[in-house]
Amino acid sequence: MEHILKIASAENVTHDVHCFRLEKPAGFQFVPGQAADVSVNLPGWKDEKRPFTFTCLNSDPYLEFTIKSYPRNGVTQQIGQLKPGNELIISDPWGAIEYKGEGYFIAGGAGITPFVAILRQLYRDGKLRGNKLFFSNKTSKDIIYEKELKQMLGANAVFVITKEKDSKYINDYISNAFLEKHIEDFSKYFYICGPDTMVQGLTDMVIQKGATPETVVFEK
Repeated sequence: MEHILKIASAENVTHDVHCFRLEKPAGFQFVPGQAADVSVNLPGWKDEKRPFTFTCLNSDPYLEFTIKSYPRNGVTQQIGQLKPGNELIISDPWGAIEYKGEGYFIAGGAGITPFVAILRQLYRDGKLRGNKLFFSNKTSKDIIYEKELKQMLGANAVFVITKEKDSKYINDYISNAFLEKHIEDFSKYFYICGPDTMVQGLTDMVIQKGATPETVVFEK
């Protein structure tokens, strides 16, 4: 089923990431970590559907998406220009990423978005303790919801920067050596989201180090 929803608010999160809050249909529910297919309700864009993750809580009176605008990507560029009053067309929720138990969240760039609702829900429920986030970005200015992640996770929010040598955060890549240094227990759950090559590579790495396929959660 498709829903045509009006944008209630649009705000910048970073230099190229925007947060959109939409009117919420009656009875609409999702599981934190799930996504919807989204398109712009304008001529020529209605059939250009792309998947985006809900970053609000299921109990919120609105729906929220946090969307990065990529150069040379017409859909995300178009979405980045939308204002309150414009409309998005969204599908019913879907997706395989959901919280199963304490573990490690590993995100690259906009890959943090499926984890935002999960972490927010755990924080609200007082159940975030025992989880750790490794969040990789090119530069410090690319970090989505930096202050909120620090507030929720404290020292368990670990920021990794790959292309900014004078950053206050770890200058590194999340590699085999990084995992050996920073992961204490490979029997815990691993939640992985980012570019496809990153997800596949990290999935293989953590399984080689003792994780089981059943404890590695990603969008299949």
